[in-house]
Amino acid sequence: MDEALRERIQSTVSAKKVVLFMKGNKNFPQCGFSASVVSILKKKGVEFLDVNILSDAELRQGLKEFSNWPTFPQLYVDGQLVGGCDIVTGMNESGELDQVLGVG
Repeated sequence: MDEALRERIQSTVSAKKVVLFMKGNKNFPQCGFSASVVSILKKKGVEFLDVNILSDAELRQGLKEFSNWPTFPQLYVDGQLVGGCDIVTGMNESGELDQVLGVG
């Protein structure tokens, strides 16, 4: 990955406390996994930056390398990768997600 793309991704994950790289956007998710994570975040009342990876092939490929995570969505909190849909769902069910997000 070139340095410009790495800096662009780092700048994006640092832009807000919660950032979700997803297929579609928070108002129109374009896959079930993205829709599930959006639903969890909305129910918690969490403000988050949504980034549509479908509109930028370079970003989509670069994120896989940046995060060492092959699938989407990818949820970042405080600049750190939390995980994808399965991990976020599990953390939500256990209550751990509230701690990570600083809610509840």
